[in-house]
Amino acid sequence: MIIINEANFVKSAEKIDQVLAEDCSEIAFIGRSNVGKSSIINALTKRKNLAKSSSTPGKTRLINFFDIKFKKDEKNYSARLVDLPGFGYARVSKSIKYEWQKTLTQFIKERVSIKLFVHLVDSRHLDLKIDKEVSAYLHDIRRADQKILVIFTKSDKLKQKDISLLKKIYPNSLMVSSLNGKGIQKATDEIFNALFGLDID
Repeated sequence: MIIINEANFVKSAEKIDQVLAEDCSEIAFIGRSNVGKSSIINALTKRKNLAKSSSTPGKTRLINFFDIKFKKDEKNYSARLVDLPGFGYARVSKSIKYEWQKTLTQFIKERVSIKLFVHLVDSRHLDLKIDKEVSAYLHDIRRADQKILVIFTKSDKLKQKDISLLKKIYPNSLMVSSLNGKGIQKATDEIFNALFGLDID
């Protein structure tokens, strides 16, 4: 069984010159505001308040870094989790939003230590334009040593017919719920395998 047995907040960065050195493999979590990103990070790390969500969707403009350790077969594997600002919904001026998006885009494109992008998508809203644009962008800039894992959040909100439809559209879909813990172990396994040499189907 693979678990995350350590998770610690390191620092937040608002600008590129404030980010950490690229000294370990990183998992970058990206998703629109209100997708449940903080809740999923807390569920994966089993730390209730590790990642803090803003009361105002889209308000947080910080890149947050967490050092984590996976444990498998009594061996520890170090990595870093990067919590990227949520996109959409931001109630800020156009000039601030422009600088914010510019910083985020630069970070995503130039950060060579990112080995896995985890794109979180609300399972109740599969066809949002903004998610399609992010998916296309990630696939466009992805390097050969990077992988993309799509995780559908808030699966506890779906009815069985909706779950069946999602699985039909996305046969290899990974659905999780931070509320009841469903899919969290599978997500942990997939993230570990992507980082440390095993392929995601």
